[in-house]
Parts: sequence; structure tokens; C-alpha cells
Amino acid sequence: MKKIASLLLLWVMALPLWAQLHEPVSFSVSQVKLSDSEFEIVFTGNIEAGWHVYGTDIAGGGPTPATINFDERKGVELVGKLTARGNVHKAYDNMFGMEVSYMEGTAVFVQKMRITAESYSVKGYLNYGACNDENCMPPSDVEFAFSGTGKPAAAKAATADKAEDKTKAEENVNEVRKEDQQQSADGADTLAVVPDAVDLSVSDGTIASVVAGVSDYWTPVIDELASFGEDASNAANQSWWKIFLLGFLGGLVALLTPCVWPIIPMTVSFFLKRSGDKRKGIRDAATYGVSIVLIYVILGLAVTGIFGASALNALSTNAFFNLFFCLMLLVFAASFFGAFEITLPSSWSNAVDSKAESTTGLLSIFLMAFTLVLVSFSCTGPIIGFLLVEVSTSGGSILAPAIGMFGFALALALPFTLFAMFPTWLKTMPKSGNWMNCVKVTLGFLELAFALKFLSVADLAYGWHILDREAFLSLWIVIFSLLGAYLIGWLRFPHDEDEYDDCGNVVVNHRTSVPRFFMALVSFAFAIYMVPGLWGAPLKAISAFSPPMSTQDFNLYENEVKAQFTDYEAGMEYARQQGKPVMLDFTGYGCVNCRKMELAVWADQKVADIMQNDYVLITLFVDEKTKLPEPVKVTENGQERTLRTVGDKWSYLQRCKFGANAQPFYVLLDNDGKPLNKSYSYDEDVNKYIDFLQTGLRNYKSK
Repeated sequence: MKKIASLLLLWVMALPLWAQLHEPVSFSVSQVKLSDSEFEIVFTGNIEAGWHVYGTDIAGGGPTPATINFDERKGVELVGKLTARGNVHKAYDNMFGMEVSYMEGTAVFVQKMRITAESYSVKGYLNYGACNDENCMPPSDVEFAFSGTGKPAAAKAATADKAEDKTKAEENVNEVRKEDQQQSADGADTLAVVPDAVDLSVSDGTIASVVAGVSDYWTPVIDELASFGEDASNAANQSWWKIFLLGFLGGLVALLTPCVWPIIPMTVSFFLKRSGDKRKGIRDAATYGVSIVLIYVILGLAVTGIFGASALNALSTNAFFNLFFCLMLLVFAASFFGAFEITLPSSWSNAVDSKAESTTGLLSIFLMAFTLVLVSFSCTGPIIGFLLVEVSTSGGSILAPAIGMFGFALALALPFTLFAMFPTWLKTMPKSGNWMNCVKVTLGFLELAFALKFLSVADLAYGWHILDREAFLSLWIVIFSLLGAYLIGWLRFPHDEDEYDDCGNVVVNHRTSVPRFFMALVSFAFAIYMVPGLWGAPLKAISAFSPPMSTQDFNLYENEVKAQFTDYEAGMEYARQQGKPVMLDFTGYGCVNCRKMELAVWADQKVADIMQNDYVLITLFVDEKTKLPEPVKVTENGQERTLRTVGDKWSYLQRCKFGANAQPFYVLLDNDGKPLNKSYSYDEDVNKYIDFLQTGLRNYKSK
């Protein structure tokens, strides 16, 4: 028993490390002979659910594409380029502003080779990038080495391939190391470069930094970091709660619509009167509520069951899908404004209703719940449609739509059970009236606003440039200003009821209720909040909806946090001289969530002040392609790896020193390279990030 307890304890202690450092993609490589003079190098990767590997045809400035690189190539020549085979998806990526190709589940890359001598040998590596919805792995290598004999093919011109190789070689030779300027206290400029004096050597599987006169900043601190507790962020758990709360909020809104609210007292009274027994009536009403939840959860599971979680995730950046959903939301908005009614065929609800009357027991109650779902579709359909798309394309899991639908159905079903348990509450229910149409019209404005979000994705995909950031914000400002005008009573729609005097004349009601006044106040305030965005203000509250800042034509915003150093050793030495703690930012040019953190969190004034004044910020790009002076071989987890680029070096630093390999990854260090707080990854909670920074400062001062 003690042994079992010890094993369980070790397993629990290992969980945080496993969660931070694992390989979501595993590749195998093989040589496939096509003939005596040709063969293929085949890379086959198994990809964990929720992750994807990028293809080969990705333009610069985007995520890491798959490339094949050769350290040795004797007796062979390339035939064509590295190609991706299998189910390759292509979708528009809103953050990168370009179309990207990727594979999920299984990734296959093939490079065809032609034998030009009786014996041949090839040696090199495949470099690829992998991401999920929250993190990106650093560019990873799959090494290979093959040799053999064959029948030399007839000499064929390979001018194009050789020219391409020459171009790549020239690019590598001409690459120069980046320089960062840091204004020192006396006004002199200090250059932060990768020091030529740094000797990369291997010592027990770690690179030792032997810059003269400084301590070994590469010493692993995995245990020390773990002693502070788990990562300060918890985005995965938050996402589930956000999906549930989004669904629950949608259900509460649906309750207040004309299609649902009037049905509640009728249904509860029916159950109580039919049973004649209050206890049985409560049980029937509870069964009715559970049936509603079950129907909507099945609907959520059916969505991903039919399309698949990965297909829905791909749809989130598909231009045609976003354009279609934009048009659908516009139709729903027009319906909510009173232009027409969207209803399912009455024969459907009549058939289900008659079936419910002819049956008894649980089946009868379930069919009654199904009738409610059909009858209320004109009000709940737009809410459900928007909710399903949002959670399906952002959850990254087959459970996301089911969780969203569970929250929606729970809010929708709860009143039926509560009013059955406490029937006297029915007397306190607000009577049906014009306020329910106000809810519908308000939803119409929100549908109209969210339609622009989907139109923005299509606009970026096709390069129409009709909905750049300024245009998008202008339309949202107008929409929410009109919503405020409607709520205050200045704007009316066809279904808004008129009031009549004793003679039958229409009386315009200029009185505004207190709830509508406060809602109008919020809507006007939100519209005014967005106005500075026309001149480049980041507008963190809508950063997930508006087009990227790169589409902004006129930008006066300059409060951007910039790294002081992009070299680890140089930054650490500067921090030691200045007596400041260090913030390490492991990022990537192709890291989407890194950009989100910089826009939504770093743009906060308090965060920016702390980072710029109290820390030395060192940003390390794990996909930096600048070549190291010489490739360095290291032993990691019993396997030999080769570090060829500066990005490889920083990626290895993150793994060997901190036991993590996902970006974004933030860690605070003292001047000896020891952690000052738990690490932090992707979580856009500004207050939590501020606490993360301030805790590190307190621990640094206490040392």
C-alpha cells in the first residue's frame, strides 16, 4: 500500500512538468524505393487532437512552414520540392492576415530524390511548426540519415533545384545578427548582440554559457520553478467556464423573448393541474426541464459529430463560411427588427404536439419539451446559431458545443422547475408586453454587430479592404449609438406597440423605463469608448472582434512595450549591472497568442509601466532563423539533437532550464538566473498578470 501511495505521489508531482513539456507531434522517417534510380524520403507524423502541423506553402511573416534541410548530400539530387500529402486544409488566419495550410491527425511530407552515383548518402533534418488554439511549439527538427547503392539515372538538368539551393545558401550567408539599442542611464547607446565570446559546449546535456566573468545562466531551475506552484495562468480551465457561461447567458436572454416567456406559466400550471399532486407536478416539471437540457446537449454533440471538431475549427477561418454566417446574422437581425418572422414549418410542431397528447409517461413529457424547442425557434434559433458557431470554432474540442448547449438549456429549463416548486412565484412574473419586443430588437442590434466580425474575416481573405479597422469601428460606433437611441425611445420599429387614448388615437409614449435608461447609458458609453480606436487606441475590450491593428491606416498610438534585448546572456549581464530583475519572454514570429497577449495585456498602462521601468525585458524568438556560427550537438532525454539556429538555441534554453516548450511563456528571474515566481503563459487577465509581475518584484527585493 505504501508503494502504491509513493507511486501516486510521484505521479502527481510529475503532472505539472508533463503538462508543460510534452511532444504533441511524433514523427517517423523512412526511405521508400521507387526504382533503381529514385527513392522518396517520407516523414509521417502523428498529431495529438487539437494540434495541427503547418504545410510547406506558407509565405514569410506567417507560421513556421515545413522545410527539408541537408547537412550532407552525395550521389543524389533533388526531384522537385518537399510536398505535403494527405488531408491538407487551407484556411485564412485572421491574426497572420494570410491563408495558411495545415494538417491535423496525421501529417505526411515527402521529398523525392534521384540517384546519380552507384553509392549515395544523405543526411539532414525536417523542420516544422505545430500549434493549437492556445500555444505553439517551437520549430522542431526530425533528423534523418540514409545511404545505399543504386543505378545512376541518366544525367538530367537540375538547374532550377540548384539555383534554388544556391539562393538559400546565399540567404543564409548574408543573414546578419539583429541588434537592439538600449538607452543607458548616461544617454549612451548600448548594443545588445549575441556575444562572439559565447562558446556553446555540451555539459551533461546542457549548453554552458562561458562568457568571461559571468555566472552560468543556463543552470536548470525546473525544481525551483515548480516550487512556486502551477503556471499563474489557467486558460484551459477558463475556456470551459467561458463556454458554459456564454451558453448560460444566451439561455437567460432566450427566456425573455416572446416565444418562451409566455409559455412558462402555462406549462407549469398544466403540470400542476394534470397531476393533481404537487409532488408529482414538481417531478413532471423537473423532467420537462431535464428533457430540454437533453435535447440541446444532443444538438451540441450532433454538430461536432456531423462535421467533426477539426472541421469546425477550420471553418472559423474559412472565408466562404464567414461570409455565409455574416449574411445569416443579417437575416436574423432583420427578423428581430420586425421585417419578417423566421419559423419552422407548423406541421412539425403540430405533429410532435399531437404525438405528445397520444402518449403518456416520460415520452409524453419529452415530446412536450421538443415541441417547445420547435415553437420557440424563431427567437432561440439566432441565439443558438451564434452560440454554436462561437463555441465550435473556439473550443477546439468535440465537447465544446455540448458544454455551450448545456449552459443554454440549463438557463432555459431552470424556471420551469423552480416555478413548479414555488407556484406562488408565478404571480410575481412580469406580464408579457412591449418589453419582450425590446429584448428582440436589442438582440437584432447585437446580431448586426457580430455579423461584421465574420465579414471582417472574409474581407481580409479576399483583400477587399472595405472593412479595415477604422471602417469596422465606425460601423460599431453607429450600431451601438442607434441601439442607445432605440432604448431611450428615440427610435421605433414595426413591432413596438403603440398606446391609444380613449378615443382610439395613437399616443406617443415619451417615458423611458429605468432599466432601458441604464441599458441606453451603457450602449452610448460603449460607442464613445470605441471612438479613440479610430486613431489607433488598442481597445482591449474588443480586440478579439475587431480587425488587426495592421489594417489601421492612421495610428497615433505609441505606448508599445518593446524588448530591451533579444539575447539572453547580454540581457542578463545588463540586468546584473543595473541591479534589476529580468523578465524572459519566450515567443515566436508565428505565435498567434503571443500577439494577443501583447495587444490585450502588455498594452495596459500599469503593465507597461512595470515592464519598462522595473524589469529588463528579454524577448527570445524560438523560430529565429539566424544561423549559429557552428551547429551544436546536445543530448536531451537520451537523444542527440543538433542546434543550428539562434531559435534552436533559445528553444533549448526554455526546455533545459525551465522544462517547458510552449509559447507564449513568461518567467521572472533574479541576476543569477533563479526564478522569482511561477511561470505565466496565455491568459488575458490583466489583473492576474499584474499580480504575476508584482510578486516577482517583491521576491527580488526580499533577496
